[in-house]
Amino acid sequence: MDEEEIVRIDQQSTPNTYARKNLVVERGKGALLWDRNGREYIDCMSAYGVAVVGHCHPKVVKAIKDQAEKLLACHNSIYTEARSDFLKKLMAITPVGLKRAFLSNSGAESVEAALKIARKFTGKPEFIGFVGAYHGKTMGALSATWNPRYRTPFEPLVPGFKHVPYGKAEAVANAVTDKTAAVIVEPIQGEGGIRVPPEGFLRELRELCDQKNVLLIFDEVQTGFGRTGKLFACEHSGVIPDILCLSKSVAGGLPLGITVAREDVMGALKLGEHSSTFGGNPLICAAAAAAIDVVLSEKLAERAEILGKRFMEKLEQTHSRYKIVREVRGKGLMIGVECRFDIYNMLVATQSRGVIILDAGRNVMRFLPPLVITQVQLDKVANVVDAVIGEEDAKSRGASLSSA
Repeated sequence: MDEEEIVRIDQQSTPNTYARKNLVVERGKGALLWDRNGREYIDCMSAYGVAVVGHCHPKVVKAIKDQAEKLLACHNSIYTEARSDFLKKLMAITPVGLKRAFLSNSGAESVEAALKIARKFTGKPEFIGFVGAYHGKTMGALSATWNPRYRTPFEPLVPGFKHVPYGKAEAVANAVTDKTAAVIVEPIQGEGGIRVPPEGFLRELRELCDQKNVLLIFDEVQTGFGRTGKLFACEHSGVIPDILCLSKSVAGGLPLGITVAREDVMGALKLGEHSSTFGGNPLICAAAAAAIDVVLSEKLAERAEILGKRFMEKLEQTHSRYKIVREVRGKGLMIGVECRFDIYNMLVATQSRGVIILDAGRNVMRFLPPLVITQVQLDKVANVVDAVIGEEDAKSRGASLSSA
């Protein structure tokens, strides 16, 4: 099948709901992708943060192959060794006190479960989220999401959701009522622009929720499993939520959502009240168990911290040289470069030079590379980004002089 046919069939057969890149990928390995012509790209997109252990990590591939020859499908009503092996490894690394897990298939599903659990446990209907928040696009998760662009076409949404400014604990305190079941927050906002909260904010949320008898939900779908330089981003603040949502990178590239909670909180769910046909699938669990082994044995969280600091230093040098860069922010290898105007042309330009980057809003370049990326590869990314931003800066100064 040639490239034109691949694109034509996809476009004709699926809804126009994705902002497509002009790229057909053939294969991937580590932090690299190759198109059908054999051209190499450094992947700072990672399938939107999924490929933490890199593309086609050999240990994950072997686990998938081995399990595929044993059992592909098994409902949660029947026990399997693959699921138990994964759960044992998961429970060994989750924050203290969060020892019950519901397995699903995506980040949005992990959030949906969290919302249902919070309502069931508290008996209260309302939630507090944040401006800039993104939690998914299914109806409950979308109700917790802030961006009107996503919300408005599907209103009315699930009632009972409020949004307050991110990083403002006082605003949360003012919004809490006797009907508030939970506060849901990203320890670092991803889609909202790689927003790192002020020091002490998450601690204040924890104290407030404890005072008001409100649950605290952390959405770590994007930040979890080493991305920010810790296994979980909540470790930076030392704050443990009551419910933790995980997905994206958990299963080495395969779809898995996890909702982890305190035992008493998860215990609110009774027989048949929440379930998933594919949740806990043996093939996915085998991949996820292998991915956890890789994250731990290769010290990928520590690697993200070290490489991320150097990469941010390089990006800060670019910031100091060019006025079109407003700010560089992030933790580990979850980094945003905010510019003073739309970055679309720069994303196209970096791709043309072999570097794939995401956006996080119209003016933020988002970097979510595999944590196995090498220093040499990151240095190349920094050089390409510096060159592209330099060219855009020169154009913007030239345009300013022309208009003057």
